[in-house]
Amino acid sequence: MSDTSIPALRAEALESLLIEKGLLSEAEIDQTLEFYNERVGPMNGARMVARAWVDEDFRRRMLADGTAAVDEFKFVGGEVQKLVVVENTPEVHNMVVCTLCSCYPWAVLGLPPKWYKDPAYRSRSVREPRAVLAEFGVELDPDKEVRVWDSSAEVRYMVLPERPAGTEHLDERALAEIVSRDAMIGVAVCESSAVRQGL
Repeated sequence: MSDTSIPALRAEALESLLIEKGLLSEAEIDQTLEFYNERVGPMNGARMVARAWVDEDFRRRMLADGTAAVDEFKFVGGEVQKLVVVENTPEVHNMVVCTLCSCYPWAVLGLPPKWYKDPAYRSRSVREPRAVLAEFGVELDPDKEVRVWDSSAEVRYMVLPERPAGTEHLDERALAEIVSRDAMIGVAVCESSAVRQGL
């Protein structure tokens, strides 16, 4: 998808107009982007995943009612009116898409990546999820079931990744560091040697 797509051009034009009219400054726009990229998700979601990995009661609550689990953290910014958390297991791998537009739980995952909004990802994830996962570097056992969850304005989905082996010695904070945004969308897996990059 071109960086000069029609929605991108419209957004740039609107941004320029708001700055020109004195309604917004470039600094305010930069602060907003930084807020969602650095302070709001995906580290918020990573904290939830790490808590679920070390606290079985919280894991059960998170899977039963993701929205209530978010409320326990008192995150600021972004709305999660209805969050459903789906869990990856040795038998099942989940991935999230929004086939209609790009509905996404900003409060726990930050700003959506460009590829998430791309029509190719949105259509192919439903038709050929294993091929899409392979392009992201995720090779699954043929016997492992793949489930694709379609986010909407009413319901947003987030994946609870499998905890990688060899992380038993890590505390909650260190575990959060190995959880990537892509793993919470379901197009990556967490690895014990992973470093949070590109979040």
